[in-house]
Order: sequence, then structure tokens, then C-alpha cells
Amino acid sequence: MGSIIKLIDAALFLYFIIIAFAVPLIDGQAILPPDLYPKFLVELKSWFFEYIDHYLVFEMPHFYVGITWFELLFQWPVSLLCVYAFAAGKSWFNTTSLIYGSSFLASLAAILAELIGSKRASDKLLKFYYPFVGFAVLSFARGLLPYSGKSSAIGKRPVLNRKKMA
Repeated sequence: MGSIIKLIDAALFLYFIIIAFAVPLIDGQAILPPDLYPKFLVELKSWFFEYIDHYLVFEMPHFYVGITWFELLFQWPVSLLCVYAFAAGKSWFNTTSLIYGSSFLASLAAILAELIGSKRASDKLLKFYYPFVGFAVLSFARGLLPYSGKSSAIGKRPVLNRKKMA
């Protein structure tokens, strides 16, 4: 079980690193002023979303704008906490992973309900979102699994309490 958890942790760590850069640089373009970004990033985002025919990015319905703000203001900082918790071996990685996974899964449920329900989504667009569902479920599930890192503070009493007890 330990090696499976380590494999899941490695996959999630790589995913959270990618999210740490992609959310502010790519997703942020949907709601922040375009002059904040270099021209090549704006062109890259436009090219990619045209390629997968991401109609939500171009039409910007209100629910999608709200989800994008939620992603930038809540989910992105939690993903940064996940990167830090994993890299520093913090025991609260499970908690941040659970929080991220559950909030991201809820956001994806709303987006996928629109994409599938409207019957306007291309196969490319749906295939773009399915791996994210997998990582959201993986992050959620990882939050429910036992902590695999080692922390010197876990299970030890502070030095002052040991002296009083003796």
C-alpha cells in the first residue's frame, strides 16, 4: 500500500506544480486584464482553446466566470499549499489535498454538466476535461488515505511537558 500512496503522491505533486503555473498564467486570462500577460501567452491560450473548441472560454457565461474566479482565488492557493505541504513533508497534505479535490470536483461537475447537457462540446473538449476529473478524484481520495510522510513532530511530546511529567 505504501508504494501505491507514494506513486499517487508523486503524480499529484507533478499535477499541483503544473496547476501552480497554469491557473494564473492561462486560466487567469479569462478574467484578468489581457495587458497583464505577455503576447505569446495570450496567443497560446487563444490558439489552444480554439483548437479544442472551448466555447465556454469564448462565450464566458456567468457561471463559468464565477468558477474561474473561484479557481483563481481559492483553488489555486490551496494547490500551492499542497505543493508546499508535500515538499516539506507536512502531515496536513491530506487535508489540503482533500479540500482541493472536493472543490475542484464540484467545479468540474458544473462545467461537465453544461458541456454534456448542451451537446455542444466537441470530443476534443471533453477529452481535455476527463483527465482533470481523474486528478480531482485522485486528490480527493488521497485526502482520505493515511499520511505517508515522516514528520519529527508527530507523536512526540514537547520537551517542557516531559520534564513536568518526570
